[in-house]
Order: sequence, then structure tokens, then C-alpha cells
Amino acid sequence: MEEDQTQFVAWLRSVAPYVHAFRGKTFVVAFPGELVLNGGLAELAQDLSLLHAVGIKVVVVHGSRPQVAQQLALRNVEARMHNDIRITDTAALECAKEAAGELRLDIEAAFSQGLPNTPMAHATIRIISGNFITARPMGVIDGVDLGFTGVVRKVAAETIHSILGTGALVLLSPLGFSPTGEAFNLTMEDVAVSAAIALHADKLVFINETPMFVDQGGTEIREVSSHQAEAVLLAGFLPPDSAFYLKHAIKACNNGVPRAHIVPFSTDGSSLLEVFTHDGVGTMISYENLNSLREATIEDLGGIIQLIEPFEEDGTLVKRGRELIEREIENFSVLEHDGVIFGCGALYPFPEEKMAEVAVLAVNPEVQEQGDGECILQHIENRARSAGFTKLFVLITRNAHWFLKRGYALSTIYALPQDRQHLYNWQRKSQVLTKQL
Repeated sequence: MEEDQTQFVAWLRSVAPYVHAFRGKTFVVAFPGELVLNGGLAELAQDLSLLHAVGIKVVVVHGSRPQVAQQLALRNVEARMHNDIRITDTAALECAKEAAGELRLDIEAAFSQGLPNTPMAHATIRIISGNFITARPMGVIDGVDLGFTGVVRKVAAETIHSILGTGALVLLSPLGFSPTGEAFNLTMEDVAVSAAIALHADKLVFINETPMFVDQGGTEIREVSSHQAEAVLLAGFLPPDSAFYLKHAIKACNNGVPRAHIVPFSTDGSSLLEVFTHDGVGTMISYENLNSLREATIEDLGGIIQLIEPFEEDGTLVKRGRELIEREIENFSVLEHDGVIFGCGALYPFPEEKMAEVAVLAVNPEVQEQGDGECILQHIENRARSAGFTKLFVLITRNAHWFLKRGYALSTIYALPQDRQHLYNWQRKSQVLTKQL
């Protein structure tokens, strides 16, 4: 029992940085009709309600391909395709409307759950749908008239933001409307990407039927920039469905959406695992590199304090007050991943001796052993070289071997600058290690 409690507390603490980072952000979460056919709607509603509960603004986009196919079969209407695009005649459009209407009601019902002892208890979620998508016909392609198959022309972003501001979720169906009153059959992916771009969403999440992406050697593809993702597409080894989703994720990132995620709905709670864990369970695409190793700013103060507090409590690091860190923030560097600080380090200069101290080097325990500590150390060493320092030193009570493996050598207190010798804490009896740059 005590072990379970300890694990729960550790898990809750590990989630906290994401809760702080994502509160007030806008996520567009899209899923295909296959998820509903596989019985995953109730669980997804619970997971998205949890995102909503921690302050994330959620826009839900649903697909309906298998449901449209079912309606076509029930009406004995032949399904016609051109280059994997549905040709939507009048009969097919009616099937698309029928499928979207049923799905909308099912989704609204799923978000209305509220039984005691369930994740939705006391949730009281409101989800609003409407004519938020203006569309136009796709037209004639290769001599084939696609009929009422359309593409998104405009998203009513201001209206959607207003609804999100009231605390409700917004539901978008794969249908759009023209100023002349016509309806058009759209793809879920087009609606999701267009909405994410128009809303300046912080994340676009596709929860789909494809498995985890792997490269040609079978290695999982968990994090790529949009430029790297384009190279993956050009290589041509991804299955068609996976390539289709990746193409849309790249489009979103190249048009201002910072992060796009593609996660399999076969994993229970995949949306939560992707958002609230470091490695996630799917593939994340970003416009720039996901890890940002940079000099700290005052906005990083809270993240640094939260990161180093456990190390201060167990004696690994010397305790520093908030005001002291704030005064010395320019000495710090941070490793940021998807908006959350996972590592830090500081460089304290002693210019008269052309020496500098490496201090407060810490990496979140959840992601240790991944080389982040070494990256931060190299960054700090490069800062020291650029500033003209010729020698570094570190005072440490634990893990001295880690520095020894990276070119540092045991020394004595007398190797320290005079000012630092006077500040040496004889109670801690820290080991002195030095490195010539």
C-alpha cells in the first residue's frame, strides 16, 4: 500500500510541469470514425475531459469514413473513389450528412457521462457544434468531377475562441458549408489542420488507427522536426495511411502550429500518455527541434526551482533561495522539451583567474540516462570558452565519477579562486574537480 502511494505521488509530481505548461493552451484533437467503431469513444471522452479539467482548451474533430461507407451500403449506393478521394454525388452527400449527424449525437452523449465513481463524475462538460467551417468544392481533377467533395476555405476562429473562453469544448464535423447554402463532404484531416492553423493552436493531435511510426531499420520514430518528416515522406517507406497523416502534420507545423502528434488509439489513454509523459506513445512533429538548450530567462525561474528542489532536499545540491536564483538567472542555462524544463546548469565566473564554476547541474530523474546532462555540460563549457575562461571547476558531494569520465580531475581547495576558497563549506566537504579548457 505504501509503495502504491509513493508511486502515485511520484507520478503526480511528474505530471505537474505539463499541467503548468499547458494550462490555457489550445489543443485540436482529431480522431477517425474507426475509433468509434472500435468502441473507444467513451474512454476518449474521459481523457479529453481530463485535459479540459486541467485548463486546456480542447477542439474535437471527428472523422466518419467507415460510417459513410456503412450508410452507402445500407442505401445500396456504390462508393466511388478517384485517387483515394471520395466522389460525393447527391446520394453520397446524404450518407455523409447521416453519418456525421449520428456521430455528433454519439459524441455529445459521451461527453455527457457523469456517473459516480467514473472519470466523468461531476465533470458537467458542454460541447458545442455549429456551422464553423466554410468550404468550397474540390472541383474537377484529372477530368473527374468530385461533386460535393470539398476543402476547407475558412474557419470561424473568433467564434470558436469565444466558445472556448466560456469553458466549453468545440466539436467540428467533416462537413463544411458555402455562402450559397451548399454542404460539402470534407476530410477529417483537412478540417483538423485548418482549424489548428486558424486557431493558432498549441498542439494538433491525431489519434488514429496507424501503429507507431518506424524507420527503415525498424527503429521507432518518436520525435522529428517538420523538415526531417518531409525527408521521411520522400523516402517512401511509410504505409499509405501513416504517410497521409504525416503529410497533414507537416502542413500544420509549417503553417504555425508548434507541435503535431500522431498517436495510435490501440493504446489505452494514448492522448494522456502523449501529452503528459516525456517520451509519449506516438510520433511528435515540430517546426523546430524539440529540445531547446539555451540560456535562461526570468520566465524560466519557476521551472528551475521546481526542477532543483528535490535535489536540494536530498542534499545533492546546495539550497538556493528564489531571490538568489532570480538575481543569478543570467548564469543559468536550461534544457527545454516541448515547453517544459527538464534540465539546467549554471556558470559562475571568476574573471581575474580566468576560471569559472559549473554548478546547479540537474536533470529531471524521469529522463536521466538519456544524455541530457552531458548536453547541458557541453553547453556550459562552450559558454565558458566563448567568455575567455581557461579552467573550470566543480564542487560536488555525489557522482564525482560522472565528471571524471568527462575530463575533470580531482584537485584540492587550493586550486579554487581565492574568493571561492573563502566561501568553501567545510561541513559539506565537497570534492573539488577541475578541467582545463
